Amino acid sequence: MTAPSRGTPPEPLVPDVGIPRPLAERLSMAERHEYLRTRVLPRRTLVTAGAVAGGLLTGCGTASAGRPAPLASRAPGWAVRPFGRHLAFGPDPRSRMRISWQVPSAVRRPYVRVGLRPDDLGRRIAAELRPLHTPGVRGVRPALEQYYVHAAVDGLAPGTTYYYGVGHDGWDPAAPAHRASLASFRTAPARPERFVFTAFGDQGVGRAAQANDGLLLRQKPAFHLHAGDICYADASGTGRPTDGYDPASWDLFLKQNEPVARSVPWMVTTGNHDMEAWYSPDGYGGQLARFSLPETGFDPHGTPGAYAFTYGNAGFVALDANDVSYEIPANLGNSGGRQTVWLDRTLRRLRADDGIDFVVVFFHHCAYSTSQHASDGGVRREWLPLFAKHQVDLVINGHNHVYERTDAIRAGRVGRAVPVGGSTDPGRDGTVYVTAGGGGRDLYGFPSGVRDSYEGHLTRHEPVRTFAWAKGGDRAPETVEWSRVRYTGFSLLSVEVRAGASPRLAVSALAQDGRRIDHFEVRRGG
Repeated sequence: MTAPSRGTPPEPLVPDVGIPRPLAERLSMAERHEYLRTRVLPRRTLVTAGAVAGGLLTGCGTASAGRPAPLASRAPGWAVRPFGRHLAFGPDPRSRMRISWQVPSAVRRPYVRVGLRPDDLGRRIAAELRPLHTPGVRGVRPALEQYYVHAAVDGLAPGTTYYYGVGHDGWDPAAPAHRASLASFRTAPARPERFVFTAFGDQGVGRAAQANDGLLLRQKPAFHLHAGDICYADASGTGRPTDGYDPASWDLFLKQNEPVARSVPWMVTTGNHDMEAWYSPDGYGGQLARFSLPETGFDPHGTPGAYAFTYGNAGFVALDANDVSYEIPANLGNSGGRQTVWLDRTLRRLRADDGIDFVVVFFHHCAYSTSQHASDGGVRREWLPLFAKHQVDLVINGHNHVYERTDAIRAGRVGRAVPVGGSTDPGRDGTVYVTAGGGGRDLYGFPSGVRDSYEGHLTRHEPVRTFAWAKGGDRAPETVEWSRVRYTGFSLLSVEVRAGASPRLAVSALAQDGRRIDHFEVRRGG
């Protein structure tokens, strides 16, 4: 499901919530959280309902920030099987990795073992347990306790493969019975060399999402970018108290993606469906419990989807577009402008680094798209001037469940046509924007009469009538020339980054069956 467009019937209220529709649409995310906390949830559940972000535990007996510790598991440690392993880079991908997983009940003294061989996991690192309590709603769903575990693994050697296993008291991953559960990862190289990364948004849980995971693995990426709308536990995506919500979807999601994310760092950002008002005033308490991401953003403990990292000769910047979205304004202005200031400073720093050839930015809401959600005027107003100022090489979005790619855009217009197989220089032509929203969730289409046009199925290039979201939630009609490639189907982006005397980004879009549906190159000074 998606945020309703104007003129569509309202979604039914969640039973027993009963929030009047006009009130629900006026509330900010913080106000929605407060409404749930005081008017909907039973008082006995309020102790931990919003206490996620600060409640980090190293075992079951103590808690930080004044948060209550979770109850000790009644199950013996040997019976509690870890699942849902997922990796993410720490602040420096050459030497720091974050390993996360889930356990079905609270455990004592969780840890990770790391070593250079599967039979030598001599290094043992304590992990933190982050309990997440979702209150029940009478007649809708019972309360649910979830337990996420995170380990910070630092002091690693660049360009090195490490093996690891996760455990806790009673469950030793190095034991012969558990050796099959071991996994591996590779740190970033000390010096730039060729690598591949993949990207998509809007994945969810299901056959199409799982099939995209298989396609992803076949690309052998160094890491994967997820452009938001990760799981769809919140099916409506408006951030309203009336949104349907099933926290158990996260269990299914982490199990589904474990075959990929246990070895490929999974770098996520925040979509509108990832704002979960049940946990915190800004809706990000759930994300803070489930993911450990580089603490390199302007507010790592409050806005987890905004951060930056460098891999080889490329800099990557993740943004939280809920902060600037005109379409879905539940968190509009949430950072008070600090994210945009940080973005300007970060792009300037990356561009001043002689070792960085390319800058890639990814976030959820589209700057340029003609599909169902169209383009977000808030994104354009706040961030596009900075992308132009710092000559960003590639922007990757999700939100619209299609593949769409623009020509190079400069000052809001086509700076250079980039047909399938073409090339562009951002310093001269402008920036290419890619919507990679075919990650697995139900597909959208394009405006009536607008045909797909992709490699092997090219159609005449024509103007497209669409709209952009204006402040206040109005739609501003526009006729655009920049929609170059369109594909209605599940897909992902695979980008080969080349270093050396002739650095380039070789960008390919792949349909779920592996067919290439688009490709182009980004070259600087070429």
